[in-house]
Amino acid sequence: MSGVDVVELSRLQFALTALYHFLFVPLTLGLSVLLAIMESVYVMTGRQIWRDMTMFWGVLFGINFAMGVATGITMEFQFGTNWSYYSQYVGDIFGAPLAIEGLMAFFLEATFIGLFFFGWDRLSKPGHLAVTWCVALGSNFSALWILIANAWMQHPVGSRFNPDTMRMEVTDFSAVLFNTVAQSKFVHTVSAGYVTGSMFVLSIGALYLLRGRHVELAKRSMTVAASFGLASALSVVVLGDESGYTTTQNQKAKIAAMEAVWHTEPAPAPLTVFGIPDTVHHETHDRIDVPWLLGLLATRSISTKIPGIINLVDEAKTRIHRGLEGYAAIARLRGNPQDGDARKMIADRQGDLGYALLLRRYVDDPMQATDRQIEQAAWDTVPDVDVLFWCFRLMVLLGFYFIALFAYAFYVASRRRLGRGRIFLYAALWSLPLPWIAAEVGWIVAEYGRQPWIIEGLLPTFLAASPVPVANVWISLIGFVVFYTALLVVDLYLLIKYVRIGPTESWEIPDFAGRKVPPGGVIVDRARLYPTPTPAG
Repeated sequence: MSGVDVVELSRLQFALTALYHFLFVPLTLGLSVLLAIMESVYVMTGRQIWRDMTMFWGVLFGINFAMGVATGITMEFQFGTNWSYYSQYVGDIFGAPLAIEGLMAFFLEATFIGLFFFGWDRLSKPGHLAVTWCVALGSNFSALWILIANAWMQHPVGSRFNPDTMRMEVTDFSAVLFNTVAQSKFVHTVSAGYVTGSMFVLSIGALYLLRGRHVELAKRSMTVAASFGLASALSVVVLGDESGYTTTQNQKAKIAAMEAVWHTEPAPAPLTVFGIPDTVHHETHDRIDVPWLLGLLATRSISTKIPGIINLVDEAKTRIHRGLEGYAAIARLRGNPQDGDARKMIADRQGDLGYALLLRRYVDDPMQATDRQIEQAAWDTVPDVDVLFWCFRLMVLLGFYFIALFAYAFYVASRRRLGRGRIFLYAALWSLPLPWIAAEVGWIVAEYGRQPWIIEGLLPTFLAASPVPVANVWISLIGFVVFYTALLVVDLYLLIKYVRIGPTESWEIPDFAGRKVPPGGVIVDRARLYPTPTPAG
């Protein structure tokens, strides 16, 4: 029981730190590209307002980036502290993309961020623009390598189990690098980040228009956010469909749980728009279906069936029995390292060995497992249907809402009517947290939907945790909660502070003689230039 407690606490700690860290990642991705777009317009037109826009949103980007770094580093340390067996078992594979992310992406991004903030008057316009685009590329490269590592956990390719070292080893790094899951996850995730950045700019711009402050800068910012956000929101839906297709090929249980497909549906399967999953009787009540749609989206055909949960459990039982044959061969190989038949059996059954390890939850020696324990282990391969079913639908609903909102914003911006409709401005303002909600539930669908596996089909999560005292995990968990809460307060304080201060509009503030401030001039506080008159005497 204590082992289960350690595993659950370690999972909770990693989930909390990951969810918290992911509050900053999407905004970093989105704002970095928006900054590059705004500065590109400044370089092409020479209009000071676009420089002021870049500098203002750059300050908010810098605050967010600093918090992302502070919260991201701790996650990597947890692989060694809380998930030591996982690190030992797959470190050769999983560690490589993480190392490349630090060397190639993070250092690139961190270096150019310094040049972005301190190089305005030291670099030429094209030179500083190149720096800003390098910041955007660095942010996206960072996401790429992290998602390559994560995609291997979802779809472990280019590797094999070595019975001599009892570890997974790389056999084809190009297969790991060009993993189809990594490709679909990357484009889907960065597009979601672009939506988050666009919503951030759109919402704060709407706030300024509602208050009648920084009107021209807000309108231009919202115009950029509307066009970029619309393209990104459309991409999220299209690329999310591609991500669902790759999931159907590699994680059938996840798809079945997301759609509450209990029994294999005749092809092409219908898509359940609404329903109430019943995990006791294995059926979905009050279903509202769209005929053929699930089959078309998930399989790209009208003849391929979507396996149901009951059928997948039966398949899991077969794989457990096959895995037990490989498990027995490993025991024989330990007694006789020259046993060629055992090696051949292990090579043939290595894709099923992880299923045999599921029995370790119920019995120390999987070879002694009863039929009932095998049944329990097979049902463990089914993710939480209720959580995945509703989280997926919330994510999709928000995705279509973003398309509608950005489409209307683009229409209003193209007609030059951004400041006229207060209902739209309030809708944009109050929509600010929604991209983060969509990103978090998307993370839950992707990661919680992989359970019980920490590596799909290879290593169960409960075997990957470090054998540390429960008290140690409690102490670190409480410490993270306290520290991260303090960071969140600081982050919100700084963001609100600088949003209230607003941008430095050097392009529209006259000097004492009534002339416009020349390009490059900066006046921070309008009140100091023109103090409120006081009564004489």
